[in-house]
Amino acid sequence: MTKFRTERDSMGELNVPADALYGAQTQRAVDNFPISGLPMPREFIRALGLIKAAAAEANGKLGYLKKKQVKAIRQAAEAVAAGQYDAHFPIDVFQTGSGTSSNMNANEVIAHIAAKAGTAVHANDHVNYGQSSNDVIPTAIHVSAALTVHEQLLPSLVYLQKIIDKRARELRNVAKTGRTHLMDAMPVTFGQELSGWSAQVGSARERIGDTLVRVRRLPQGGSAVGTGINADPKFGPAVAQELKRLTGVKFESSANFYEGMSSQDAAVELSGQLKTLAVSLMKIANDLRWMNSGPLAGLGEIELPALQPGSSIMPGKVNPVIPEATAMVAAQVIGNDATITIGGQSGNFQLNVMLPVIAYNLLQSIQLLANVSRLLADKAIAGFTVNRERIKLALDRNPILVTALNPVIGYEKGAATAKQAYKEGRPILDVAVQTTGLSRDALKELLDPLALTRGGIREGGSGGG
Repeated sequence: MTKFRTERDSMGELNVPADALYGAQTQRAVDNFPISGLPMPREFIRALGLIKAAAAEANGKLGYLKKKQVKAIRQAAEAVAAGQYDAHFPIDVFQTGSGTSSNMNANEVIAHIAAKAGTAVHANDHVNYGQSSNDVIPTAIHVSAALTVHEQLLPSLVYLQKIIDKRARELRNVAKTGRTHLMDAMPVTFGQELSGWSAQVGSARERIGDTLVRVRRLPQGGSAVGTGINADPKFGPAVAQELKRLTGVKFESSANFYEGMSSQDAAVELSGQLKTLAVSLMKIANDLRWMNSGPLAGLGEIELPALQPGSSIMPGKVNPVIPEATAMVAAQVIGNDATITIGGQSGNFQLNVMLPVIAYNLLQSIQLLANVSRLLADKAIAGFTVNRERIKLALDRNPILVTALNPVIGYEKGAATAKQAYKEGRPILDVAVQTTGLSRDALKELLDPLALTRGGIREGGSGGG
């Protein structure tokens, strides 16, 4: 039998599990929201702990808390931030839209930890001094998102780009058939193709970095409605400065608390950048899947590392599982962005009321993208091998190479040559010898696939005939 103790809040008494470190307000939320079974993310709880520690330090320096109270709250809050008490944060994501339940969950847990250590502090009067859920939770969204991006996502993107660039250098002189509309086009090198992937990842890093400037602005200090009621005017900047010291991230106090509390524009913006990254990763994943397709009836240009059996019924089948997982992550992030967009629209007057679901989806997107970027780098891009014989065969039979002859023989004769090569299934070089009047040596020079990847207008070669 579960043992209980009686706790009291402004609404009366309530039974709470005897070993729980939270109090009545948390228990009411547990009882009221048995919806998904999804608790708030670890990164969000970490941010709450850091904010409470920073708030205690700020209130101590401003003269509103005693040194003993500051120390007790700070130590308990830092333990919460470190993940030592995650089991005592049971509230469902789908809760009150302000996240008040989660804020009080943190206040109650920290107060109980401090009391166990010998210092009596009150969840509201001391842990939450100068604060409201209405500025704490938006601040926690910004802090958790900024930290997760800095610590997980950006390093993963740097690593992914590094692996792509390494493979691009290795394959810079390997020409292959280019494709537009999924149809044969002029040749490119693998290095050029991969350079496009690298640029996509690099652009994503730049976009996310630009957005972080606004994510690092914290509305802490706005209190209930943005006016800063019951909070020292110096409190918000002091909390931001303390968070900067605790984390090494350049947090700053918002110039306008009303924006940071009534809207979630920075979170929506960051989610949009994450969606763009997801679209980029979907493109890269699908390129890999097409290039790996076959091995006999597809393109068969590359072979991805074999990681696991691909079928429960077809022996020997191996599938591109990492690109597939990447595509599913991209789909999830795009869906999360839709949820965050709707959440961002739910700011009414002085408060947004979809804060918990915004936090959950935003942090999930950041982590999914960080994790899958490393997997894509290590288990797909770093280890694929190139089927050079198959690539050369396709290049030799690619009639579109005749495009290089346009400046010499003109578009009409080039089109006729290409159509004849298609119809007869012959290498374009052999057909062009018959249709253009150019020598085989001149045509070899003009139609050299690797040379064609360098672009530009080419002269008529070494002679005609």
